[in-house]
Amino acid sequence: MCPVRIPTEQEKHGRRGRPITDHDAQEINRVEELSYDLKVREVMTARLHTTSPEVSLSDVLEILRLNRISGVPVVQDDQLVGVISIEDIVRAMERNDLTETVGQYMTRRLVTVASYDSIIKAMQTFTESRVGRLPVVDEEKKLVGMITKGDITRGILLALQKDYKEEEVRKYRASHLFEDIISDRTTLVLRYNIKAQDYTHGGNASSNIKRALLRLGADPQIARRCGIAVYEAEMNLIIHTNNGGILKLEVEPHRITMSTTDDGPGIQNIDQVLEPGYSTASELVREMGFGAGMGLVNIQRCVDKMEIESTPGKGTKLTMRIQVPAENFNGRKNG
Repeated sequence: MCPVRIPTEQEKHGRRGRPITDHDAQEINRVEELSYDLKVREVMTARLHTTSPEVSLSDVLEILRLNRISGVPVVQDDQLVGVISIEDIVRAMERNDLTETVGQYMTRRLVTVASYDSIIKAMQTFTESRVGRLPVVDEEKKLVGMITKGDITRGILLALQKDYKEEEVRKYRASHLFEDIISDRTTLVLRYNIKAQDYTHGGNASSNIKRALLRLGADPQIARRCGIAVYEAEMNLIIHTNNGGILKLEVEPHRITMSTTDDGPGIQNIDQVLEPGYSTASELVREMGFGAGMGLVNIQRCVDKMEIESTPGKGTKLTMRIQVPAENFNGRKNG
């Protein structure tokens, strides 16, 4: 197996198709970071108002008015069958049809998100579907909540407030880990076993890694870059491997190395998988909202160096490195 050269930062392309500069890669703000960290279940509305296809539109309009909401899911025999929104009711009012039933005007083409999805997935779905609200389903495809863009905004604001209150604690805890250790080379290794197809726990390891880096005193921007890179790498293990794999973080005063290893199925054409939008994900995985083909692109954006070694049928090793500039984790100058 031979390491594959990855394009430089100037050759990389971002989400909007433009070249990503070194400055861009550093400017990952806390809101973007939270988009990966927060799960839909943490920000969704769990207390639901529902209706059935047989209810009149005038009755639903009253439900929306009393509860100050803009839409409700439509349920029949405990199954989600549609969504009725204020926009649908306005269409009925234009035709003087408020006596008609929900079933006549509801939206039947359902676009949903899973409770275990990160909110960045919900944001992408909002953009692609252009709807105002999304039903949230669990692992068994049962309705468990609704989410709007407003829910996402409120969730991020609350998380930012919590961050502010805990900031001093995070800065202090374990920030002097390397300070009194004398050795030629000191390395802290964190290791996580990632299971294939375990979407429910997807992102947990990357969140733990980012939290550990912050508690070690890492610069927040570096922790954010690592968090996003390992999230994408973690999801690749969940989506594309047969048996999952190992996600590992190695922390040194001057460098952070992240890696994943798995035992198959390997990559046939590495140059091809590095193209934005190219994906080998199955149709089922795509229907779940994963496998958009941007994982490696996002990793390239966040790290200083990335290498892929892969043998078809045997497995893949992905290595990502970020140099820690100027100061080590204790704030002292590297000697």
